[in-house]
Formats: sequence, structure tokens, C-alpha cells
Amino acid sequence: MLTAATADRHVLYEAAVQNPEAELDFVSRVFKRIKGKPLHTLREDFCGTGYTSAEWVKRGSGHVAYGLDLDQPTLDWGHKHHLSRLTDEQRSRVHLFNCNVLTPVEESRAVDAVLAMNFSYWIFKTRESLRKYFEVVHTTMRPGGVFFLDHYGGWESQRHQTDRKRCTGFTYLWEQHKFNPVTFDAECRIHFEFRDGTRMDKAFVYHWRMWQLPELQELLKEAGFRKVGVYWEGDDGKGGGNGIFRETRNPEVCPVSLSYLVAEK
Repeated sequence: MLTAATADRHVLYEAAVQNPEAELDFVSRVFKRIKGKPLHTLREDFCGTGYTSAEWVKRGSGHVAYGLDLDQPTLDWGHKHHLSRLTDEQRSRVHLFNCNVLTPVEESRAVDAVLAMNFSYWIFKTRESLRKYFEVVHTTMRPGGVFFLDHYGGWESQRHQTDRKRCTGFTYLWEQHKFNPVTFDAECRIHFEFRDGTRMDKAFVYHWRMWQLPELQELLKEAGFRKVGVYWEGDDGKGGGNGIFRETRNPEVCPVSLSYLVAEK
């Protein structure tokens, strides 16, 4: 039985939060529709454990992935738990680097697509710093490359609350701990509870600026991207999302929304 003392926070996070299969389905589908050809090489900025990169190379012999992250222990965990499970041939096509996304290593440049998911780019809190990151992405992609970002919004994202989700063997808690309506600075926390009554508090803590879609579209265009589309999640008819994202300029107004930004070089 899982307990706070025995559980691995990365395992819990990946089980509760990440869905690289669905994410890569979306990225592959949209890239092919936009470019008229399949996606082969991608870079996963803020890659963490490299989960998505590892899943990408498993999808085809021509798939290559590069992952960038500042935290070496997290990258080491990914090598142990994800890359070690790949075949030697698959492992030769995934490359994880301990580096800053503002200065990507030369080997990770000239890719077809760049991914910045899980709202990771919200660590940049000024227009200048975020635009600089977007400019780096634009500069280090191949001509005609596509940049994919996810976004979380809606009025309920700006209030203090804790959402709970039951998972196999544990409960995932997403706490919106603080929000400043003047600066849009936010502190969000992830906790885990277990059936034996124990709890893993503050397994992950994020200090973000909650960027809004209009300013993100403006900054992406200022950084040189020629077109930016917003893909909005549909409604499942029960007050939640259905996991289907379609491009729109006039979506339904929701208390909580998930969307993707797709920026074309």
C-alpha cells in the first residue's frame, strides 16, 4: 500500500497529472495538418523527467527528442525510470540535457517543434523575460517550425481553492494557494493523500505569473511568430472537459478552461 513514507513524488505526479499519449496525439495531428507532413524532431523545454520525450521516440523509428531542464536530479530520475526502459535503438534517439531553456545546447536546435507544457513557461514573470524566451524558441527552430504551449485559465483559476482527484492508491490535491489580482502572481501547490491517512504536503510548489491568452498571443507575435492559434477544449456535457481541442476565436466562457497555443514560425 502506498504511504507518504514509501511513495515516489514523481511517480504520483506522472500518474495524476501527465498524459503524454494524448498530448503527443494532439501535437502530431496539428503539426501534420498545418505543415502537410509528419512531425519527426521535437524539443521538450522544461522536460522534468523526460516522460514525453521518452514516449515520443517509442512512436516511430524516425522520431528524435531533446529535453531541457535545469534540475539534474529530476533528469537523473528520468534516465532511471524512463530511458532505461527503452530499447538501445530508441534510447539513441532521446537526449536529455541539464541546461537553461534560454541557452539551449547546440544539439537541441533546428527541431521541427518545441513543446512548453504544464504551464512551465509561467516562471517568467515579466513581458521582457517571457518575450526573450519566445525569441529563443523562434530562433532555435527550423524554418517553418511550430511551437506548442498549454494554458490554464477561467475565473476559478484566480481564487484560493483545492481540487481533489482520486487516483489508484492515492488522492491528488491541486491547491491554488495564493493569487495577486494586481500582478497576477500565483502560488500553486500539489499534495498527495494516502489511504492510511498519511499525506505528502507540498510535493511540488510553483511560483508563477498567470499569463492570459491575449498577452501571450501578442508576445509570441512580437517574438517573430507569424501566426498564433488557440485550441480550446470542448465540454463533456457534465461540467468538465472532453479532451478534444479545436481551434477557435470565440470559445464558450468557462469557470475553468484548458487550451493550447500553437505558434507558427
